[in-house]
Amino acid sequence: MTAQIHRGPIVDRELPELGGDEILRYSRHLILPEVALEGQRWLKASRVLLIGAGGLGSPLALYLAAAGVGTLGLVDFDVVDLTNLQRQILHGTGDVGRPKLESAKDRIRDVNPNVHVEGYETKLTSANALEILRDYDVVIDGTDNFQTRYLTNDACVILGKPNVYGSIFRFEGQASVFATEEGPCYRCLYPEPPPPGLVPSCAEGGVIGVLPGLVGTIQATEGLKLLLGVGETLIGRLLTIDALTMQFRTLKLRKDPSCPACGTRQIQELIDYDQFCGVGGPPDVSDPNDVIELTPREVAEKLKRGDDFDLLDVREPHEWAIARIEGARLVPLGSVGDAIPTLDPAREIVIHCKGGVRSAKAARQLQAAGFTRVRNLAGGILRWSDEVDPKIPKY
Repeated sequence: MTAQIHRGPIVDRELPELGGDEILRYSRHLILPEVALEGQRWLKASRVLLIGAGGLGSPLALYLAAAGVGTLGLVDFDVVDLTNLQRQILHGTGDVGRPKLESAKDRIRDVNPNVHVEGYETKLTSANALEILRDYDVVIDGTDNFQTRYLTNDACVILGKPNVYGSIFRFEGQASVFATEEGPCYRCLYPEPPPPGLVPSCAEGGVIGVLPGLVGTIQATEGLKLLLGVGETLIGRLLTIDALTMQFRTLKLRKDPSCPACGTRQIQELIDYDQFCGVGGPPDVSDPNDVIELTPREVAEKLKRGDDFDLLDVREPHEWAIARIEGARLVPLGSVGDAIPTLDPAREIVIHCKGGVRSAKAARQLQAAGFTRVRNLAGGILRWSDEVDPKIPKY
């Protein structure tokens, strides 16, 4: 075994022996000089924390379990939804409605009963992150929101834990390794989060089902290399993936000496990441641009009474083809500005989208143009399907 095996993040831990069934199970690893018997024992001694058991967490959990990582920690508080199954291969149709942690544990146990799973059915927060991350060798970020990405990054920097990063959107993905002593952290790449609503979530913008498998497998590969201390990792590099053209690009990243996390070390404790990212707080009633919301039932009553108002749908035409509210007018978000001359500022305008994010943005755009009677349909067409018309398909 080469000396490289001792470059992993594990220190002062006794390496466990492998049983006969494990030697057979991992035989294809054992004949790799970069892994061999000692490396496999190293993996068995390893502790890896996966934040999220969804799209990225699925291939991560499956491949790391199959590889023989001894302890997998899973942080997730969601339940399996039918819309997850297009990409979250850790779960099956029979798991719909179950907590993802329960489904994940069953699947991992079937893949490799030698792996110990530690579940955390909770949201990762500033109050619990350091305690949860503390005892793991590598942290792998499989989240889908900026608040948790910054939280994970800062916790990893404070604790000195490698952070294997991945993100996905539509046909594009990214991966890197952050928060190591010699490399940059997530804040070096993105010092500030984007304005709320600027970057749609996967629920709003969509994602091709195989993409999290591609990116998650890359993250799993990086995690194994870190544990084994072999190869060249993505420390100091950002891998970008365009699945439509199947092009991979690698961009060099440098540690920012002015970074408040890994540079100046200004960040010594975790902060309020919802506030930092501008989400989750109560509306500012003193803000003239604050958008008034109506519930689906309130809008349905207005339609039933025949009230005089315009109902605008700011989704895309392909979404309109899936489901629509009777009486709505399609004005995709990108064309709201062009549609302003066709709208009457004196009339009430109710705007909706899929979940309420894009419609709120469109409402603010109209308010900025001088429209004063603008309302946002809370929860969008998804909530409309739940509360008003279940015949409208959800997507």
